[in-house]
Amino acid sequence: MKSLKGRDLLTLQDYTREEIMFILETAKMLKQRYYSGERVIPILKGKTLAMIFQKPSTRTRVSFEVAMLQLGGFVLYLSWNELQLGRGETIADTARVLSRYVDSVMARVYKQSDLEELAKYADIPIINGLSDLYHPCQALGDMLTIWEKKGRLKDLKIAWVGDGNNVANSLIIISTKLGLDIAVATPKGYEPPKHVIEWAYENARESGSKITLTNDPSEAVKDADVIYTDVWVSMGQEKEKEIRLRVFRPYQVNKELIKKAKENVIFMHCLPAHRGEEVTDEVIDGPWSVVWDQAENRLHAQKAILSLLL
Repeated sequence: MKSLKGRDLLTLQDYTREEIMFILETAKMLKQRYYSGERVIPILKGKTLAMIFQKPSTRTRVSFEVAMLQLGGFVLYLSWNELQLGRGETIADTARVLSRYVDSVMARVYKQSDLEELAKYADIPIINGLSDLYHPCQALGDMLTIWEKKGRLKDLKIAWVGDGNNVANSLIIISTKLGLDIAVATPKGYEPPKHVIEWAYENARESGSKITLTNDPSEAVKDADVIYTDVWVSMGQEKEKEIRLRVFRPYQVNKELIKKAKENVIFMHCLPAHRGEEVTDEVIDGPWSVVWDQAENRLHAQKAILSLLL
């Protein structure tokens, strides 16, 4: 396998199964070293990561910033509106300039097309910290968590319950890359994009994944090893809040839904959680929940991404 150095990470569609597993194996190794007491591994000493945020964040910002520091590097936090981007400078010109200053850019943006333009004109790795279509860094942390909790990344079924959003898209992509079965339950009209599903079905022919699309949460969670959900109203969808809260109400992950899955099912959520909406307290705080380990694993997955791309 070729080195990943210098690669962009815009979507996991661009990575092979072997490359994804290499990232996960690196994350696992770095986490083991972290817990053995080796908190700083200065393999990125002298390297600088610029983080551009068009949307606010807790986990993405903190995990990337701490990851870079633990690898011996330096971090710049850049708000979109504080850059000249907010005053009309083109993405292409910004990409050219930042390529002369820093070693990589992680960007959290509204539009995937902005990331793609940034990558087109930059001479350094561009990392997708979340866009309207994909959240690949989240998916890598999720798979690290499933691997830890289930001891394997095969012969497993993941059930996604809720909105067919960017997190769902990346979860579908990585599941079909690695050969996991995935069932997606959404209300009608809120399914993942057609191009993502078509790609996933094509990829599943090679990996052996089984993909189920349904409007019935009970069908999705049957025999599931993992149940995963996300907020019903994402940033930028506030005008749809009342409609979404009504439409998604039957898709709440509660104790009754959990009981329809396997006895040893685990519950995952990318956070932040809106308790009482997409998930109840008794589930997110219950014995099924692995959300805090999942959140921590963003840190270790980010370290793997940075160490391999930089």
